[in-house]
Amino acid sequence: MTKKAIDALMSIGIDIGKDTFHLVGFDYDGQLVLRKKIKRLALLQTFENFPRCVVGMEACLSAHFVSRCLRKLGFKPRIIPAIYVKPFIKGQKNDYNDAEAIAEAALRPNLPTVPEKSQDQLDLQALHRVRSRLVSRRTATINQIRAFLIEQGITVRKGLRALKNSFETILEQRKDEISPRMRSILFGLYGDWLWLDDRIEAVSKEIEEISQREENCINVMTIPGIGPVISTAMVAAVGTGEAFDRARDFAAWVGLVPRQHSTGGRTILGRISKRGSRYLRMLFVQAARVILMRSNRWPDFSFGEWLIRASERMNQNKLAIALANKLARMAWSILRHKTAFDAPKKCGRDWNLKPFSASKEFAID
Repeated sequence: MTKKAIDALMSIGIDIGKDTFHLVGFDYDGQLVLRKKIKRLALLQTFENFPRCVVGMEACLSAHFVSRCLRKLGFKPRIIPAIYVKPFIKGQKNDYNDAEAIAEAALRPNLPTVPEKSQDQLDLQALHRVRSRLVSRRTATINQIRAFLIEQGITVRKGLRALKNSFETILEQRKDEISPRMRSILFGLYGDWLWLDDRIEAVSKEIEEISQREENCINVMTIPGIGPVISTAMVAAVGTGEAFDRARDFAAWVGLVPRQHSTGGRTILGRISKRGSRYLRMLFVQAARVILMRSNRWPDFSFGEWLIRASERMNQNKLAIALANKLARMAWSILRHKTAFDAPKKCGRDWNLKPFSASKEFAID
């Protein structure tokens, strides 16, 4: 590739791999002028010789790291969801065709992109990933304990606390009915459970400490039902919310809006789309269910009248989704405009002065 062709680069697409990257670039006439395979360690050295232009990459592992590095060199990186790159792929799937499709997609100004995450956001997101994995492992361990007990003819009422409080008593009372090997297995699983509890508590405490230091988290936690976990998860996912023009765009990104299939002027709405962050959507729905459990407190909130009217025409599950949508919109608005939640009607003026403690009653763990 000549120096003249290099200077004419307008868009570069990167297909990111573990050890190697594939680069494809177009000039201002739309001609393919770059087609190169490089090692990961040679990425920055290679791009130092390129003119500053738009660089596209799919949203994948290390995309945010690569984006930050290229931005420091003066490039304009764009992280594009894979679903929006797919229509631009021509021919069979291979690394060069993928990079070419990314380079073309990067030139589309109206194509949705993924906001670049800072290192602090990635660290916070990693904490949530670890906590989520630990909670899943704990749930699986508890279910296995229950299954083994049922195989021995022992049933325990629903609830984590009920099983923990009665576990040792059950094994002591049924020691003649349960074989030594099974007792050893159950005690081993119980030890795993206690260890997971300690790990979850430690990670949750770290998340809570971060939420109390971060101003954006403190503001979001003034919303009923939202505590340290949701507020930090939201900040980790969207930062200050600048990627969205309005609150309903954020709710749509979380997947809390009806799926639309309209044609011929006829609007057809279905179930929620479930697009975007499954983890964040789950947290908002849980927050909504916490509020629904306290119906005696509904009149205390500024959205209480809406909630009462909605409960008269919706079933519990549909109402939870509708409320989760509203909570997501409010959370984005507070995050974007750096404000606190409107004071509830009957909670007095001190509601917004202590946002963390005010919402802790309704916050999920």
